[in-house]
Amino acid sequence: MKKSPLQLARASYQPKLPASLQKGVVLTAGEPTESVANQAQIQQLFPNTYGMPLIKFEQGEDKEYPAVGVGVILSGGQAPGGHNVVSGLYDGLKRLNPKNRLFGFLGGPQGLVDHKYVELTDEIVDEYRNTGGFDIIGSGRTKLEEKYQFDRGIEICKALGINAIVIIGGDDSNTNACVLAEYYLQKETGIQVIGCPKTIDGDLKNEMIETSFGFDTACKVYSELIGNIQRDANSAKKYWHFIRLMGRSASHITLECALQTQPNICIISEEVEAKGMTLNQLVDSIVKVVVDRANHGLNFGTILIPEGVIEFVPAMKKLIAELNDILANNTEFNLLLNSDEKREYVRSRLSEESCGVYSDLPVAIARQLTLDRDPHGNVQVSRIETEKLLIEMCVTKLNRLKAAGTYKGKFSTVNHFFGYEGRCATPSNFDADYCYSLGYTAAVLISEGKTGYMSSVRNLTAPAEEWIAGGVPITMMMNMERRHGEMKPVIQKALVQLDGEPFKYFVAHREEWANSTTSYLYPGPIQYYGPDCVCNQPTRTLALEHQK
Repeated sequence: MKKSPLQLARASYQPKLPASLQKGVVLTAGEPTESVANQAQIQQLFPNTYGMPLIKFEQGEDKEYPAVGVGVILSGGQAPGGHNVVSGLYDGLKRLNPKNRLFGFLGGPQGLVDHKYVELTDEIVDEYRNTGGFDIIGSGRTKLEEKYQFDRGIEICKALGINAIVIIGGDDSNTNACVLAEYYLQKETGIQVIGCPKTIDGDLKNEMIETSFGFDTACKVYSELIGNIQRDANSAKKYWHFIRLMGRSASHITLECALQTQPNICIISEEVEAKGMTLNQLVDSIVKVVVDRANHGLNFGTILIPEGVIEFVPAMKKLIAELNDILANNTEFNLLLNSDEKREYVRSRLSEESCGVYSDLPVAIARQLTLDRDPHGNVQVSRIETEKLLIEMCVTKLNRLKAAGTYKGKFSTVNHFFGYEGRCATPSNFDADYCYSLGYTAAVLISEGKTGYMSSVRNLTAPAEEWIAGGVPITMMMNMERRHGEMKPVIQKALVQLDGEPFKYFVAHREEWANSTTSYLYPGPIQYYGPDCVCNQPTRTLALEHQK
């Protein structure tokens, strides 16, 4: 296979490891843990894995471990660094016992159910080191939640001599890992389950998981693109660029990109919800900046929009929640072919308040709200072209202001959506190192007989040698949420904290960014080589959270 010069160069990069993983490991157990909420319910659902202690790795002497077979699954959407989790897991297993074997289940969790796999070897793994994507074994969005799926997993594990499964995924995938670990303990199968924290959205984080892998790389890719657009905007001086960014349930990506590029406007969904803003109020806040800049002869700018913001507008959030309940497994609705009939069907079943909100929406947006559901039965918010909705509403308000003589500017717009551009990028040095350490940590947890844990690597603003590796019980992160109209145990999503340092820094500077002609930052492409200040920096979010 022909490779680009960058591919060839990155193949030789050796990811860095925490000092505790460079030789033998000693495990230190902390106090028993409890879930973040709904403790009694979570404990009842997970009696075998609830309350386990936090685990910290420390340097020790090399020791012998019995040989194990391990299966690995890539689950959900892609994130930069997934291949390094696999290579770290592979190298860790081989170092702990050269007889260890690693099998990759093909196409995500469904590969476990369908018994589709490949044994990973030096030749295969070496081809994918430090590369983006999930194509080494493929990924998928199948949810592991049915007994027959678990039992099919037992069959293939027994056939291949697999003692443990590593699930590399986001909050829902790791929820599945927790359910699987509990089931296999109840059945006394001897099969361990370990999770690894993946999602570019950055919403799988807590005191023990400082960031999910892929977030660093994706934000650097998006920030380069935003910086390029801002340079163009500042050159042409005639367009407002509305840029929607991935992040349905939280605004971490949007906030981080704002910190890296300093746009004129940045919407943070969590702030919209906290202030109880309506769509009209949100549009008014955009229009105010547009008018103020026009008054200074600046008829251009950039605005960053999280893809899930519409769900954080309280009235819209209530509407979407009602739609999720109405349309969950609704065969009657699915049989309707005419869009007008579908609209009337929905209207007749909504509350009076939500019906009014739904009726006022542009037809295209209302239709998008009732398209196919995601695997969890919810509205596919990423299909809602929020940037176009906001442009349309801004145009209407600005035309009224122009007619009243209070706005004399020009408002030409360009809309963008940055999503897939960042999901499979070649991982940054940070993600290459972090992911490799996560995989290596999973290998140690397995060899030490642990199950129901997620790999944890902390102290991430320090040099990699000072990172702290260990394991966190997945039940510690869980709470109860409504899914498919029922209450289910899931890992609690981490939202942007409005009292956190990253958001506070943004608030302190956004007025300056809104009106200035010189505030734009141009991060440029991801740097792999050069001084530490260029190529080895963590995200601004991590730096501010650690007050560095």
